Amino acid sequence: MNRFLCASAAIMMSVSAAGASEYSYLYDFSEEKIAYGMGNETDAQNRPLGAISAQRQYGDKGALFIGEEQDKRLWLTFDEGYENGYTPKILDTLKEKNVRAVFFVTYDYCEKNPELIRRMIDEGHTVGNHTWSHPSLPECSPDELYAELSLLHKYVKENFDYEMYVMRPPMGEFSERVLACARELGYTTVLWSFAYPDWDVNSQPEKNAAYEKITSKTHNGAVYLLHAVSKTNTEILGDVIDYWKNEGYLITPM
Repeated sequence: MNRFLCASAAIMMSVSAAGASEYSYLYDFSEEKIAYGMGNETDAQNRPLGAISAQRQYGDKGALFIGEEQDKRLWLTFDEGYENGYTPKILDTLKEKNVRAVFFVTYDYCEKNPELIRRMIDEGHTVGNHTWSHPSLPECSPDELYAELSLLHKYVKENFDYEMYVMRPPMGEFSERVLACARELGYTTVLWSFAYPDWDVNSQPEKNAAYEKITSKTHNGAVYLLHAVSKTNTEILGDVIDYWKNEGYLITPM
């Protein structure tokens, strides 16, 4: 049995030993899957209407889609499903520009790239929970849901002496049950108010078009989702940050 299966079995045995009813309260929350997307419509301040609507509906349940309308700052977040060789350069650029970002990681990423996790933490970035095995969380039982979040939390704490406090559900799929479990574990669930097709390593967007797409969607309280596997993102990141700073935006960690 490989390390992943051993660890998964261990957490589920621990959950079972505690008694499945320990997490049965999660059945009180809706398991209906919400496949989040903010859409293309924006208000007069260039803020996506879908993100605004989701924030109003789920913000009091511990979720963040978009910040305050009057707050001229944004959050820069990267999803790290696997390492494609670009994260060191991304970190170099962030250090050069004196910017702190958020990196959402899985167990597999942490296990294979401990030096990058250590660097993220040492350089002041936020490391977020992207689950143990990257499942669709609304399809998990309460025990499985709890395990996906708590096992990675424990692994990062034990190996890096770091307490994670933000999480992003894989594929942007969540439910009220997912939000409730995350909140119980001390997490804010972070979605986004900007994303674009940057994840396909075999079909990377052209640099000028990507730069225009990212900068033209700038808005107060923005939560940007970029994928660190993207060659294009890596190449234009410094120029994008310069644009935001020149427009008076403060880029802050979570």
